[in-house]
Amino acid sequence: MFYLVTGGSGSGKSAYAEELILRLRAGCGDGDLYYIATMDPVGGETMRKIEAHRRMRAGKGFQTIECRTGLAECAREHCRKGSFALVECLSNLTANELYREDGAKEGTHDAILRGMEALLSVCRTVVAVTNDVSRELPGDSREMLRFQRVFGQINASMARMADCVTEVVYGIPVEVKG
Repeated sequence: MFYLVTGGSGSGKSAYAEELILRLRAGCGDGDLYYIATMDPVGGETMRKIEAHRRMRAGKGFQTIECRTGLAECAREHCRKGSFALVECLSNLTANELYREDGAKEGTHDAILRGMEALLSVCRTVVAVTNDVSRELPGDSREMLRFQRVFGQINASMARMADCVTEVVYGIPVEVKG
């Protein structure tokens, strides 16, 4: 099963996604529980966000996998059959694939799609966190417009693939699909 969780900055989507995957795992019995962390730790603000997410998932049984690029390879190398994976988050993964030296560049959409397919072929359940940056960030530069276009395509592809799509609005989950 594939669950896509979206919402604005500070909406509670990450907390909801963690609760969801823990609930789904508890309902199925057992299985490895992975947290696939995609944020590139550059600068003070990103380090504070990373630390906040680490505290939030502490003691919950997650095995953290750092995956800045190459989600398909990450899934094949680290994830075991029948496991549960939380991908946090697709916007960071998209930026990494577009702009990092080791990223997919123009092949970003396809790389992330292949990565999700690889995860879904191994994991019993995948929950991926995303957001709608076009609502929050102005497309005031060519690079921002490029990111928004590619990320919008990725979100549309993920929503089509997902069994369930939930938008978290002010801490309230609203089911959009499923």
